[in-house]
Amino acid sequence: MILHPAILALVAGSSVTGLMIVGASWFGLQIIRRWDLSSGSELQLGLEKKTYLISTVMAYAFAFQIVSLFLFIHTADSLCTMFTGAMCAAGTLAVNSYGYPVFILKIINFLFAGLWLIMNFTDNRSHDYPLIRKKYLLLLVIMPFVLAEAVIQAVYFFSLRADVITSCCGSLFSTEGKGTVQTFLSLPVNPVRILFFASAACVAATGIYLYVSGKGAYLFSASSLICFAVSALSLMLFISLYIYEIPTHHCPFCILKREYHFIGYLLYATLLGGAVAGIGAGMLQPFRKIPSLAVIIPALQKKLALFAVFSTAAFTFTSLYYMIFTDFIL
Repeated sequence: MILHPAILALVAGSSVTGLMIVGASWFGLQIIRRWDLSSGSELQLGLEKKTYLISTVMAYAFAFQIVSLFLFIHTADSLCTMFTGAMCAAGTLAVNSYGYPVFILKIINFLFAGLWLIMNFTDNRSHDYPLIRKKYLLLLVIMPFVLAEAVIQAVYFFSLRADVITSCCGSLFSTEGKGTVQTFLSLPVNPVRILFFASAACVAATGIYLYVSGKGAYLFSASSLICFAVSALSLMLFISLYIYEIPTHHCPFCILKREYHFIGYLLYATLLGGAVAGIGAGMLQPFRKIPSLAVIIPALQKKLALFAVFSTAAFTFTSLYYMIFTDFIL
């Protein structure tokens, strides 16, 4: 293992988060089985006292889970100088077979963490905690992913060896060869570019409609999910080419470097933030009929729609800026 402060912070933070979510899930099982707000039993009073503390602890744990994605990418990028052949985080993640699975799990857990925080915030706004069983059921779904991330991340870092020769991003994200990445990078640019702008326009249209009328949450959520997938593909397929001004450089990690003004962090934050807010608006839709949430959820959905629309617009217009104001022509 390479001893590095950021590595130690990530391993320790993920371990603590994993322990927290296991404990919270065990408490959640009691909530799911025995919660009864109409009861004045000693058990119910004990559950009511604990749930606020558990929710607060998990809110901090999931906040770390969100931040850890960016810390992980930054750490991988900063370690690239230790490995022969690596030029950015892409090479560091390819040092062993655990790097990219951790990266994918961190993205999944980023989305899960954001959705749980939205549900928890909504539940805490009501006096009768109407979503308490739902949010702990969601916690049980999230737990295996968080634990898998913690374990695989620890194995990844413990398995790092400085004498390993790895691949550079130019070979990992090239159109030559066979593989999942190569398949996506071989797609025709123009149809994907049209789909990219069309999906962003759909998010804007459905988001504004939800904000104005309070309707169409499911359509907006679906549009946000599709836009997230299309935007992630577009970032590798053609947006990165305009940032690098190189026709063959599709790496999604070099844009995090200083020479590109760390623009990758803005792109990743707006892409993921918009997806969480958009999906979260649809996630809350089934609970609008609950009396204590009848006013809270519509107002929150409007805020989520506004945030998602602005995040998507920020990602789109930042990409469009590079497409228009660089000398590169694709």
